[in-house]
Amino acid sequence: MAKDTNTDIAIISNDDIKSKIYTIRGMQVMLDRDLAVLYAVETRALNQAVKRNQERFPKDYCFQLTDEELQIWKSQIVITNSEKMGLRRNPFAFTERGIAMLSTVLHSKTSISVSMRIMDAFVFMRHFIADNAGIFQRLDRIETKLLNHDEKIDKIFKQLEASTPGNAAIFFMGTFYDAKSFVGDIVAKANESLILIDDYVSKVTLDILRGRKDGVSITIYTTSKPRNKDRLSENEIKDFNNQYGKLEVKSDDTFHDRFLIIDNKELYSIGASLKDAGSKTFAINRMDDELILKALLEYLS
Repeated sequence: MAKDTNTDIAIISNDDIKSKIYTIRGMQVMLDRDLAVLYAVETRALNQAVKRNQERFPKDYCFQLTDEELQIWKSQIVITNSEKMGLRRNPFAFTERGIAMLSTVLHSKTSISVSMRIMDAFVFMRHFIADNAGIFQRLDRIETKLLNHDEKIDKIFKQLEASTPGNAAIFFMGTFYDAKSFVGDIVAKANESLILIDDYVSKVTLDILRGRKDGVSITIYTTSKPRNKDRLSENEIKDFNNQYGKLEVKSDDTFHDRFLIIDNKELYSIGASLKDAGSKTFAINRMDDELILKALLEYLS
């Protein structure tokens, strides 16, 4: 990956990020040295920021590799002698939640944008593993017989089951990334279309919706009289369509509640605007009444 401190976010590719995600202790993690490169800060500065805010990084957010884990990690990647010499101490590993928390303690100009790109990569890896569950199950049986590593595979699948979006969830004030991750998983379920009804939309809304699969259309129904901070500019809509395509924004001043419709088949009621998910306590519920879904679709048409 090339280095350019002025445009580092623009040159970070998804493949760059995915290649730095490792499975350690049955969890998908990234190491401090790789995160420092992505955030354009020194590794020492990153770890100092974490140390100053230690209460925000419990063990399921961040942990230091043991000597054994470090040796296993070294044996699985290509690392130069100079890089090995540079490892004066065992690196720290950050889980998805720990990486999300990093953006709140780092003062890098690109910390939030980089965190969102990293979250996208983690979501992609979860879906990749889920979509290839059959292959991983066969590998599990082979690895159990040859290497007795069944516990590692079991932990991965338990984490996948825990992260699968359910019918309903409640998120308390301050759980920004848990809430956005849950909504992102729902968005990623769509195969054909997404319909969002939300009077308060912004660029943050588009950042969440861009996690949809390629080719999935997005239609947003929002008020024709938004507040300035809740307004999507024509340029933002144009830029989104130029890069991702299939976005249409329509005006509608008749809604109070917020809804998300997946492929015209699943209806979710959302207690807060997507852009504000986690700002205050709210709930998301899937509404399984087909008559309500049909009535809403007919009204929109």
